[in-house]
Amino acid sequence: MVTYRHLGRSGLQVTEIIYGNWLTHGSQVENDTAKACVRAALDAGITTFDTADVYANTVAESVLGEALAGMRRPGLEILTKVFWPTGPQGANDRGLSRKHILESIDGSLQRLRTDYVDVYQAHRFDHATPLEETMLAFADVVRQGKALYIGVSEWTADQIRAGAALARELRVPFVSNQPQYSMLWRVIEDQVVPASRDEGLSQVVWSPVAQGVLTGKYLPGQPAPAGSRGTDDKGGARMIGRFLEQTQTLERVQQLRPVADELGLTMAQLAVAWVLQNDNVAAAIIGASRPEQVAENVKASGVTIPAELLARIDDVLGDSVVRDPAETAKSSPAAR
Repeated sequence: MVTYRHLGRSGLQVTEIIYGNWLTHGSQVENDTAKACVRAALDAGITTFDTADVYANTVAESVLGEALAGMRRPGLEILTKVFWPTGPQGANDRGLSRKHILESIDGSLQRLRTDYVDVYQAHRFDHATPLEETMLAFADVVRQGKALYIGVSEWTADQIRAGAALARELRVPFVSNQPQYSMLWRVIEDQVVPASRDEGLSQVVWSPVAQGVLTGKYLPGQPAPAGSRGTDDKGGARMIGRFLEQTQTLERVQQLRPVADELGLTMAQLAVAWVLQNDNVAAAIIGASRPEQVAENVKASGVTIPAELLARIDDVLGDSVVRDPAETAKSSPAAR
């Protein structure tokens, strides 16, 4: 069964494997399959679920809400996000203005069929809205009982520190950051992780298998397997493209197979277990297009990778790893 970790310095515990539905529910897979994946997650001991209003333009939240209907709400931890445009995409249907946050939380709660979410997250940093306005709106969402904690996604170290200072002033529990993190994408390690430790935040990381590259199914010089994310024209292929264009990276990923074999893990399990070795990572988000993928990935929970194997992974991947902290800032648009 999946084990739990505290989220930041808070008392909230989440499963160290979180089920997320970006690029799947309402998009890549049919609703019945999506619900089966959620049931598989619950059966495996996962109680924490991550979504966002923008996923499939609100449909992903609706599918998750339907899939979790009838479950005991105190036994679940539900995370969602706000920032990107949804619906008719008018001038105020995006960003982190007070108007958009307070209206968006109500829409998310309705779609998720719940009175509150456990963590409400800023999906990116909004350069067009004063941070004070954003944090006050989040504090009001918490005080209204619509969210228990707040978090962010893909914020830089400086943005996290500034947000944390305001959160302390407003007495609102700011507990997490949700960045991309994997063996191949380590841009948070030099600045974001130290800042988060200082401010009492944990990382809830997405794409621990690098959009599927670290599963080893993408072979150098060969087309992406049929039905894989690399062939998905609804967004998956675009996200994974930067890795698939790098033949050397794909070759080095294949060299990780002996490490996985030594640990008795699949390549995907090794990738998920790897991110969980970082003590500032509270959880890794996994997605699935089939229920059996959930059952396989949860086996990464509780795995300890010896230091010598971690060093071997570093040696194998070498300069294929992206480490530049400036990549985090690039993920937030300069303007809405």
